[in-house]
Amino acid sequence: MHFLFFSLWEQGLLPKDTPEALVNLRSEDLSLIRGDGKGERDRSERIYDYDVYNDLGNPDNDKALKRPTLGGSQTLPYPRRCRTGRNRNTSDSKTEKTVFFDDGYVPRDERFSTSKMNLFMGSAVNAFGREVLPYLNELFDNDNHFDTFQDVYELYQGGLRSVKTFQGLFEKQSNKANIQFPPPAVVQGSKDAWAHDLEFGRQRLAGLNPFLIQPLTEFPMTSELDPLEYGPSTSTITSKDIELYLEGLSVEEAIKQKRLFVLDFHDAVMPYVNKINMGTNGRIYASRTVLFLTRFNMLNTIAIELSLPPPKKGLPAWNRVYKAPPPGITNWEWRLARAHVAAVDAGIHQLVSHWLRTHACVEPFAIATHRQLSTMHPLHVLLSPHFKDTMNINAMARSSLINANGIIEKSFSPGPYSLEISSIFYKSWRFDEQALPNDLIKRGMAVEDSTAKHGVKLLLDDYPFAKDGLDVWAAIKKWVMDYVGIYYKADSDVQEDPELQAWWKEVTEIGHGDHKGAPWWGHMKTIEELVQALSTLIWVASAHHAAVNFGQYAYAGFFPNCPTACVKLMPEPGSKEYETFSKDPEAYFLQTVSSAAQALTVISTVELLSTRFGEEEYLGQRSDPQWTSDPRALDALERFAAALSDIDAQVSDRNCNAAVSLFNRAGPALVPYTLLSPNPAPADSHTSDPGMTGSGIPNSISI
Repeated sequence: MHFLFFSLWEQGLLPKDTPEALVNLRSEDLSLIRGDGKGERDRSERIYDYDVYNDLGNPDNDKALKRPTLGGSQTLPYPRRCRTGRNRNTSDSKTEKTVFFDDGYVPRDERFSTSKMNLFMGSAVNAFGREVLPYLNELFDNDNHFDTFQDVYELYQGGLRSVKTFQGLFEKQSNKANIQFPPPAVVQGSKDAWAHDLEFGRQRLAGLNPFLIQPLTEFPMTSELDPLEYGPSTSTITSKDIELYLEGLSVEEAIKQKRLFVLDFHDAVMPYVNKINMGTNGRIYASRTVLFLTRFNMLNTIAIELSLPPPKKGLPAWNRVYKAPPPGITNWEWRLARAHVAAVDAGIHQLVSHWLRTHACVEPFAIATHRQLSTMHPLHVLLSPHFKDTMNINAMARSSLINANGIIEKSFSPGPYSLEISSIFYKSWRFDEQALPNDLIKRGMAVEDSTAKHGVKLLLDDYPFAKDGLDVWAAIKKWVMDYVGIYYKADSDVQEDPELQAWWKEVTEIGHGDHKGAPWWGHMKTIEELVQALSTLIWVASAHHAAVNFGQYAYAGFFPNCPTACVKLMPEPGSKEYETFSKDPEAYFLQTVSSAAQALTVISTVELLSTRFGEEEYLGQRSDPQWTSDPRALDALERFAAALSDIDAQVSDRNCNAAVSLFNRAGPALVPYTLLSPNPAPADSHTSDPGMTGSGIPNSISI
């Protein structure tokens, strides 16, 4: 009987097509792995259930490590995680006790393979603990900063022993290893290119976080926040501040021609500015950054507004506008302002674009898939590769990366407010807007156009993330359409599939229960709805994650380019701080951004996160050659793989034109955009070369 069950699993069967003899077995297979919200899970079990994020703090160890529960409320909504049922904290009975790194429960089928765990722990994590951690303990205690940029460059040239900041540590303990990091891509071609305003602009289109740039549509810009609590609603950037940079255009003309863009961190950040600046070591501003598309189609950074709310209601707010210096002129005050913007962007990248929108939001879909879709269901067969290792890496993140006093809190400006801020962003999260075309249209970076390739026309043709991404999106959607079409012949097949309907109901009402009833979920009544939902999910788990994850070392590995924290506010003219800044602006810059301990922590972490492991499975691939016996599905996958190979060639061709017509493909730093290059593995292998290759789209969020 079980042989027949698994033989049918290789074909994929909808519930209505299940042989009568296997109907009960199909149902029992699901009921055995569904949790009931009770009891503590054992590591040997394979039980799937939901819980809120109540396991991030450690109040029994230190009251300062108490963290709010995320999820289950409208105040701090969040996706659900896999339930473990661990004991509760004595000092806070609503929260779960923390565990060390890999000691927590993950359903056994979701755990890393033995070979991956050995590689992950042996070559990466243990090396960090053995070699880097001894420095960090002392550096965090002493709050050391780098003194010169030459010291920063020495990290990648002569190693830590060559850095003056660390020489005292070597004198105390001569047995410390000399750690040398590989040069990040952003400083390989030119060590100073990262500082160019054109490079800053290019990275909004082809860097770590290409999900935020949008056209400027109103001027002056306005806020929707309460002006009594957060200051004037109208931006202090004036036409006079920016018209000098607009190549003879007025602001109104530049807006009409869609040549002005904005990176807007004002309203989202402002409510937390005083909390962070007054209650942590971090220093942040709410900001608006204006960029201009030059006649050479380069995105130039031209003005930055930094804002602080009033210290008390009714008192004046603090606003300053900083303008870009002429080309070739170094203005350190401008660089400081830009570093503050970059630090906020780094936090939103890591906490929202990366962690929230991929890791956290995909996990409920993985749980629901196991609980509601039988292993013989064709949609379970379709989706399972896109959940590989996700729950395991998320559990690790909750114990070491996003937990209280973890890597994020220690190294990013928001500190203990980090995950809480991601919850605020989840309030406006919509599943339908995670589809790339919808995201671009929402931000105004594309418009619907039935005559354009993929049905949308980009506002900027030289937008590498969007250009490559739309090709990948279209290939994913075509693959999903072909696969779904094998099993669902009419809309009634969707409506009458009890497992599919239970899956969708559970995702929308429990897994993402804080958005229960939102109209944008749709009704899952048509093949079109099903294809769009599956395509969106696969896009997020594969290409979206690849775009925000695998370039981390290339850009954030050199921390002045992408500081994760600032510890000083801007120096005020006439103050002693400004006098100190004026005497040595380079040293002041380095004293403002990430400390040595924060920098080393982030560099080591993003080096690990940017690494592809040898057993990685990529889009268009299946590690199990017997994943299905249905020739129609096998043919569809073959067509998908061929389409991805074509995209890989197109990306290569575009990058070859970087020096001619597509400036943003490489920019001043000469970093080709390959993050969405599918880079299929060789024909005789199911893996690409491991390491920080900067290309290839894994099927799942596996790191």
